[in-house]
Amino acid sequence: MKFIGSGKVKDVYDNEDGTLLFKFSDRVSAYDVKFHDPIPLKGEALCKFAEFWFNKLPVKNHYVKTISKNEIIVKKMKMIPMECVVRGYFYGSLISRWKSGEIQLPGAITEMAAKLPTPIFDPTTKAEHDESVTKESAIMRKLVTKQEFEWLESKSIEIYNLMSKIAASAGFILADLKLEFGKLGNEILLGDSIGPDEYRLWPKDTYVVGKIQESYDKQILRDWLTANGYQKQFEDFRKQAREPVAPSIPADIIRKMSQRYIVSYEKLTGKAL
Repeated sequence: MKFIGSGKVKDVYDNEDGTLLFKFSDRVSAYDVKFHDPIPLKGEALCKFAEFWFNKLPVKNHYVKTISKNEIIVKKMKMIPMECVVRGYFYGSLISRWKSGEIQLPGAITEMAAKLPTPIFDPTTKAEHDESVTKESAIMRKLVTKQEFEWLESKSIEIYNLMSKIAASAGFILADLKLEFGKLGNEILLGDSIGPDEYRLWPKDTYVVGKIQESYDKQILRDWLTANGYQKQFEDFRKQAREPVAPSIPADIIRKMSQRYIVSYEKLTGKAL
């Protein structure tokens, strides 16, 4: 087994037999900054979420098997260098990008957390600091071909709609979703992992248009960072070509995040963590 590297959350090993080992950690990142404080049981929740979604969705994927509470084996693929983001609600960075004219939206949506008339495909580059791309720019930069872009757009929206129905039946709203795909031979497969680090999940019983939503993912950390000026501080550091410094996460935020990863898993799957 050969160590390949550590991402924001996962450690990846090459089994040198056509498969990889994903080891999920309790690490957390937000606004592309890695934090030092672990979130208890996060890695186990993400591992079990990956297993659940890969088995649940009727889409070919790279999942092979789970080998421990925080490790899975997956097929090794050539990853497509574009993150496939689907947005179903007017929220997060979509608001500022719409206000700046960077992106056009269907209908006359102007209220925070309002449901979009139809889900939109809003892909980004796959890099340390993701950058939004259009169909034209993705093709021009040779991230994908025209046919691949159209297939990924259609498949990503299809998966979002399927996951939204499953989330709704468990009492949640799936606000948005990030998916990654890879190639195995000439076939495109769903890859990476799927869990609360790849989507925003809101409880239906507290959902109110026009307000910041209670969120069962790492949004609680983003909201704390924004409210305390850290998001702007990170942006200012980057403008000065300096690496942002992660603050310590308050104990109550750590506790709430851990609890929400566990609760969302148990409600969505019907299984105990």
